[in-house]
Amino acid sequence: MSHTAIISVVDDDEFVRMALDGLLRANGYTVRTYASALDFLSCTRAEQACCLISDITMPGMSGIQMYNELAARGVHIPVIFITGYPGVPPRVDAAATEPVAFFSKPFDCAQLIACIESVIDRPA
Repeated sequence: MSHTAIISVVDDDEFVRMALDGLLRANGYTVRTYASALDFLSCTRAEQACCLISDITMPGMSGIQMYNELAARGVHIPVIFITGYPGVPPRVDAAATEPVAFFSKPFDCAQLIACIESVIDRPA
């Protein structure tokens, strides 16, 4: 299976980034990884992503803060949040789009791929 979809992964944990990179590439996706929210926001190709997978808790800027910054910039990329701190999903400021899903680490890889495919297959 081959996809032209670009999936961006933002996580400060290198192991998680590499694991997601491998999983997504094995499922035919083009992947771009970033070690921080600021790295992603400063990338000139960030808006090319059709889906963003982001950790919630990261040093400097959280995934939620990054999501809110994207919304403030008028960038509406479907976001799947992952977290090592399960529980009630954090409050997300009002934006044009809501996060697609919240997954607790460790997560089911097949469920994550199904979630991504549902986002990519959605009509614009």
